[in-house]
Amino acid sequence: MSARPLAPGLRRLLIAYCGLGVLTGIPLFLGTEHTDRYFAWTIKPPLTAAFLGAGYWGSALLNLLAARERTWAQARVGVPAGLVFTSLMLGATLLHLDRFHFHSSVRTAQAVTWIWLIVYVLVPSLMVVLVVPQLRVRGNDPPRMLLLPGWMRLALVVQGLVMLGVGAALFVDPAATASIWPWSLTPLTSRAVGAWLLGLAVAALHMAWENDFARLRAGLAGYALLGALQCVALLRYPRTPDWSSPSAAFYLVFVLSVLGVGLYGAARGHQVRGTSVV
Repeated sequence: MSARPLAPGLRRLLIAYCGLGVLTGIPLFLGTEHTDRYFAWTIKPPLTAAFLGAGYWGSALLNLLAARERTWAQARVGVPAGLVFTSLMLGATLLHLDRFHFHSSVRTAQAVTWIWLIVYVLVPSLMVVLVVPQLRVRGNDPPRMLLLPGWMRLALVVQGLVMLGVGAALFVDPAATASIWPWSLTPLTSRAVGAWLLGLAVAALHMAWENDFARLRAGLAGYALLGALQCVALLRYPRTPDWSSPSAAFYLVFVLSVLGVGLYGAARGHQVRGTSVV
């Protein structure tokens, strides 16, 4: 039996999700100090906005490349992570509706806020609706072509578990766990950061499970861009983290490890480009 193809409906959703990620990342990563005018809620300090923007742009690249894949096995790396992230971000939004710009005097901020709410209500539902028929498409997973080295799988597992623990703590109890982050977070930004970490944790653990560079081209490219953008964010706002805290040093090492794994994986994944099985 041939490899299960990526269904057209899910491909279109990945493309749409890519576009939304690019657009959302613009006010967050580029307009970090103007979220009161151009984003759904005001984010301070600016490094937090840059952190979130890096996540959106990293995921945008992942979804774009995944949408270009021919088989479900080579496109699915971002789907479970995306479902987890969008569901949690919807939860964070509903828990903190009072912090959003629904009644802002700035029309741009007000419009972005309503678009934000509509998108996060629709996207998780659409993902579930489209994944179910995707799993019913006839076909098998193609054989693994190029396995990850043992150190890389271990790194992804460790990174995934760290993000899982930190992300869950920040999302579930922002007030009690604020000290584990290297700069100050509000309850809303803590849950937003936690949602990203939990989504990324699922992505990292999923990549370790897939264990095939051919299946992970999209995921590893997005991972590399995420690490690079987080480094850029730190270079832009080097005084924001509390460098006297162990959490700041750990954060820097962790971001560099994500960048290293992503760059190595993206380079190896390029070696198997164009080898999709049909």
